[in-house]
Amino acid sequence: MVRIKRGNVARKRRKKVLSLAKGFRGTHSRLFRVSNQQVMKALRYSYIGRKQKKRQFRRLWITRINASTRSTSNLTYSRFMNKVKTSNIALNRKMLSQLSILDPQTFSKIQTLVIEKTAN
Repeated sequence: MVRIKRGNVARKRRKKVLSLAKGFRGTHSRLFRVSNQQVMKALRYSYIGRKQKKRQFRRLWITRINASTRSTSNLTYSRFMNKVKTSNIALNRKMLSQLSILDPQTFSKIQTLVIEKTAN
């Protein structure tokens, strides 16, 4: 039976894992077995985190819109968004929250426009 030498392949695989574990503390970045476990865990968390990021940003935008609509006009977030949809304004939550922070005058104009259109 012929002997198979795996030196290059094994070294490349281990170096790849150890390079992914760069920045981890202590043994987690130095020993292959431990770092392999930590890298797999980190990759799992990063996958989950990419999904959670979208949810968290949507929550942030909703909170910002709610705060600005309640402070300027006595509208709740849900009523405001309903009126935005019915008045055919094609601005998403991200843009509305940016407007409420960076350009409050424009946001208040949108609010008055929405209230006037739905009142008719």
